[in-house]
Amino acid sequence: MLALVLGAVRERTAQVLTILVLAALATAIAAAGPWFGFAASGRAAVSDLAGARPAERVVSVRQNVDTQGKPRAALDRFSGAVRAGLPIPVVEPAIGLTVPLTVRQGPDSIPMPVAYREHFCANVRLDGPCPARPDEVAISQEAGRRLGLAPGDPVELRSSSFNRPLVLRVVARYTLTDPAGAYWSSSQFRAEAGLDLAFAPLDTFAARQLWGTTAAWDAELSEELLRGDDGHDVAAALAAADARLGSNQLRLSTAVGPLLETIARDRETILAGVLTAGVQMLLLSWFAVGLAGWYTLRDRRADTALLKLRGVNRSGMLRLAWGQHLVPLLCGVALGAAAGYLLAHLLAGPIEVAADRRTALALSAAAVAAVLLGSMIVLAVVEAAVLGRPVSALLRRAVTGRGDWRSALADVLLLVVAAAVLYQARSGGPAEGLTPAASALAALALGLLVARLLSRAAARAGGVALRSGRLRFGLTALQISRSAGTDRVFMLIVVAVALFVTSFAGWRAEQTARADRSAAELGAVRVLSVDAPNRTVLLHAVRQADPAGREAMAAVLSRGLEQEVLEVDTGRLAAVASWRPEFGPVAALPGAMSGAAPPEPTTVTGGGLTARIRRDGPAPLVLSLLLQHEASGERISASFGTLAAGEQTVTVPLAGCDAAPGCRIMRWEVTTPPDASGRTAPPPAGSAVTVRDVRQTGPEAAVLDSAALGDMTRWRPGTAGAAVDVTAADGVLRLAGDANTTDLQRVGAEVWSADTPVPLPVVLAGTTPSDWQYEDPVLGSFGEPIPVRVTATVSALPAVGRRGLVVDLDATRRMAGEVDPNGEYQVWLAPGARAGLVADLTAAGLTVTGDETVTGRIARLGDQGPAAVVRFALLTGVAALLLAAAVLAVAAAVDRRAVSARLAALRVQGLPGRDAEATGYAGTAAVIITGLACGVLAAVLASALTGSAVPSFTDGWQVLAAPPALPPGAVLAATGVALLVLGGTGWLTLLPLLRSLRERTS
Repeated sequence: MLALVLGAVRERTAQVLTILVLAALATAIAAAGPWFGFAASGRAAVSDLAGARPAERVVSVRQNVDTQGKPRAALDRFSGAVRAGLPIPVVEPAIGLTVPLTVRQGPDSIPMPVAYREHFCANVRLDGPCPARPDEVAISQEAGRRLGLAPGDPVELRSSSFNRPLVLRVVARYTLTDPAGAYWSSSQFRAEAGLDLAFAPLDTFAARQLWGTTAAWDAELSEELLRGDDGHDVAAALAAADARLGSNQLRLSTAVGPLLETIARDRETILAGVLTAGVQMLLLSWFAVGLAGWYTLRDRRADTALLKLRGVNRSGMLRLAWGQHLVPLLCGVALGAAAGYLLAHLLAGPIEVAADRRTALALSAAAVAAVLLGSMIVLAVVEAAVLGRPVSALLRRAVTGRGDWRSALADVLLLVVAAAVLYQARSGGPAEGLTPAASALAALALGLLVARLLSRAAARAGGVALRSGRLRFGLTALQISRSAGTDRVFMLIVVAVALFVTSFAGWRAEQTARADRSAAELGAVRVLSVDAPNRTVLLHAVRQADPAGREAMAAVLSRGLEQEVLEVDTGRLAAVASWRPEFGPVAALPGAMSGAAPPEPTTVTGGGLTARIRRDGPAPLVLSLLLQHEASGERISASFGTLAAGEQTVTVPLAGCDAAPGCRIMRWEVTTPPDASGRTAPPPAGSAVTVRDVRQTGPEAAVLDSAALGDMTRWRPGTAGAAVDVTAADGVLRLAGDANTTDLQRVGAEVWSADTPVPLPVVLAGTTPSDWQYEDPVLGSFGEPIPVRVTATVSALPAVGRRGLVVDLDATRRMAGEVDPNGEYQVWLAPGARAGLVADLTAAGLTVTGDETVTGRIARLGDQGPAAVVRFALLTGVAALLLAAAVLAVAAAVDRRAVSARLAALRVQGLPGRDAEATGYAGTAAVIITGLACGVLAAVLASALTGSAVPSFTDGWQVLAAPPALPPGAVLAATGVALLVLGGTGWLTLLPLLRSLRERTS
């Protein structure tokens, strides 16, 4: 038996190789599926973690603690209790204490908590030393501005439980370095009302006013835990920890839930998508193997008849047939298994988790076994159907096609299933039930219908054509109608082409969606995250590094607000940003800014100031001029002291403005002299200060002449109060006490230089905020409220998405004055920015802390679930097309001998050589072209009927409209590739036939 099997294998090498190729293709996809699925799931989890905000990875524990004057011991006990109740891997935690206190601002008490937190000084920018002594404290820049406190000043903090205030000395003012980072994600250490927290050393909490504290423990969960490596269930672990901690009066809170859901959803999406594509490919491979076996069996009918005549029983003949197939199947499975593993490793990388590797190995082995056993069963069914025929039927040259009731019933059942799936896909979701297989089933249904119609139409048209003398068309049509198995090959081509077109077009559409999202989220092709002391330094450094304004743009992104705010250097927006139609006209904001341009700001470059001033009224007043250096952002105050009554000329030194590019005038401030507690008040009614002239010394130059002082367009009151009446006329600027002032707050005692348009133009994405519908629109995150006017409303904006706004950076930093609100400092780079630009930015004073490109973000999104599923679907689409090509090759090869004999006989009867040659390839070409057209049509119809779209992103991002699931360009490209593969296969297979016909013709 073995010798007969090996002899049969050697005799029919082409058919054996076809079975081997089919088995190798099917096994490669089957073996690759589990390895690809679990490896891609691991990469998706890493991508999800990389794209998550730090706050989504933090777990926090809180407890009310009475330190009894021993804060270190209390904090150690608290930390130990947390670690005992939360025994899971975390990154180094940050531990701290907070106490709610208040500070006086005029007659009011404003919340200003005092806090201690580990590593505080490493996570802020300080304009002084880090607090180290019990009586030292650091306050925020905004709190310092509102309270009028500078390093060296005392601050009195009061508790509702004690009459005696806690007096601390301000040694520094701070600005957060990474406000969006994990360290500052805790709401306990961010002010929600009142003033920002004051941070002090731990020893400060030995004071009696600070015994009753809230202890805080914040830490990032490890990536291994969040990914669920080795079966970790972080959600269950946190739930159990919450119960343990709660029994000890410790409160656990975390925002990690959505991130865990995203990771789990990615894993589920990938594994389900791989399973769907793998099952489709497995069924298609069984059909292809069975069809190839049926074609090879046609060459072995005579051998089967001879064995029957020699008395070999049915079991023996089946073993012989199985043996002929088992050799190529085993070789194909061995080659395919190795190729599948290598292919999965190439496309998705290694599986990092040991448990996943074991599962992938078991599932891969099961899939390979399914290919082998399923193929053997299919081939056995085909062989058994032929072995049951009598010897006379086996020796007959003509092979009848399908026509029995069983095949018709099978066709009807397939049509019903396809219709049901298409209906479900139309009425349900894109991933419900068998909807992912809608394209293949639609192609199968269309292939069945067209195959039936094609066979009958070819038979009728062939007879008519021959009777009318059209030999080529007639002979080709009759060849198609009388070739058994042509309808099956046609169906396979239709399904394979539909799968390939759908997968290729979906792959291109998903790439487009990722590219669109990446560009919209970043705003430019490359975005640098930078660290700078303030907005002025950021803006000046970028303009210094790129004076032409064509390569770089400064930007600040403020998140966590009701309306996320993107501040940009509008003059560079069109040259640098990646702008889309959804963002509206790129010139909307620059045009609004230029249309409302105020006078040029007044710049001071000297070492001193001399002012001619007049004070009226009985109350003594103090006049100050606040300036800001245009390169460093440093605030420089020039105090003209307590003014005497009447006319006077006052000269004061000015340190720091003589360095280029000098200082701009921010505001005048007029107040009463400080009282015994250091407090000041706005000028009382009936008192006024008139500024007649301001000049600088060293070098001598006019700063504010009568034209500037008397121009009301150059001056404006504050936006939060009106404690000073401003009059600019007759060449002087007059600042008078407002008779309507009813409080003693310092707010409103300033007169600002009007070097920005008010209201400030903004471009708004999304709906108008609710508080803007009933009140004047303002931005409240820049110290004093900034009035704004919406110049354009669009559906989306770069970086902020569907809910946010874009505003001019230079205008906001001028309006904010002494305040520098927190935000993410960025530098956007234009396409083609020179290689040395980053070095120039560093030399200009910026520290680059991050560098992200659109290409990099596209790659990161490409590791997530939808992209991974699309890639594997494309792999199976390619394999399906190759399966169809292989079956087409064996079908053409088997039919080639019979076709050659018929055409040779017709040549003897007078058929012209050209007609014979055209008939030789026209039948196969017609099947390929018709199948290709039907496959493309099936893909388009399935997409239209099911409403299929590009897979949505795992995190639900929907800022931009998704591209079409079947882009026309991608469909055309896929059609061309399919035509090249199938047409090339058919041409190569028929080449020997064409050569023999040409030789006989010659």
